[in-house]
Amino acid sequence: MSSMIDLLASEMEHGGPHVHFAGFILFILMGIGMFHLFFRCLIELLCRITRISRENWHRTFRFIPTLLGIQLGIQLTKHLLSIPDFLQNILDYHYHSVVIITVTYFCAHLVSLFLKSKLSQSDDSSASTSILTTLVDLGVYMVGIIIILSSYGISISPLLTALGAGSLASALALQDTLSNLFSGITTLVSKQVHIGDYIRLASGEAGRVVDMNWRNTTIRTSTGNMVIVPNKSIAASTLTNYEQPLAECTIFIPITITYGNDLQHVEDVTLAVARTILNKSQYGVTGFQPLVRYNELGEYGISFKVVLRIRNIVDEAVLKHQFIKEIYKTYHAEHIGLLIRKD
Repeated sequence: MSSMIDLLASEMEHGGPHVHFAGFILFILMGIGMFHLFFRCLIELLCRITRISRENWHRTFRFIPTLLGIQLGIQLTKHLLSIPDFLQNILDYHYHSVVIITVTYFCAHLVSLFLKSKLSQSDDSSASTSILTTLVDLGVYMVGIIIILSSYGISISPLLTALGAGSLASALALQDTLSNLFSGITTLVSKQVHIGDYIRLASGEAGRVVDMNWRNTTIRTSTGNMVIVPNKSIAASTLTNYEQPLAECTIFIPITITYGNDLQHVEDVTLAVARTILNKSQYGVTGFQPLVRYNELGEYGISFKVVLRIRNIVDEAVLKHQFIKEIYKTYHAEHIGLLIRKD
């Protein structure tokens, strides 16, 4: 057995090109398999000690085990196989290129992950900050390409000159697109709107922000439809952000009762129902003290508003539904007359 291993090692070291090529491929496959196993364990550990999802960690480390396996395969080939000097030089060039690609790729995805965790208020996996992650990826990739070209002795000065002239021409031709681009960047960096926030524009569109790319902001309405709004419209519009500074918000439910009711009794009964709804419903803020505020002596009855507090603006319709059902049943049992208008 020992002699067979020695023979195999000797053949691998001193064999012909086909043997060296087979050894090179074998070393790469071994390295890829080893690093895949290592990163699988690393992702499990990171999922336990951080709040970042497994899917995001997988996306961050995607292709990294393969690139590291290629690097390990190149190093093993150089040190374990007797290959000519010119092949050694070629492997050195390729090794440095793969190292730069690995670092570039990992940095781009790591920064993208950081931006998503900082700028997104939503746990929805569909939420993204593609405008910033795309720009970061593009910037990091450009730096990596420049470093690779420099390592091969290729002058980048003519390339930078061409890019400068092309950028000036593009800026003149794409003024509207660039306006949307910088409006989106300004909106996200200023943190006035996060991905996942529920907003309402002055024009009436309302929904949760699910994406902001280089041109448009995508808002998902309560019915599940998507509203596409140009970024510059978001930046210039007066909007209400229901998630800042807190997602909790106060709502007012108007009620009108007929004359002849005992107002103190009406207030006590209404507050009791409101407390019950807030404490039992998953949409109400437990511990909030509801209020009743009479505000009008009308032609046919007395109007007032019930002040409640909900966990999120999207819960408003459900909590109103629960409260109105309960208050109608209680008023009927307590013989409190509600105003019924017949227009």
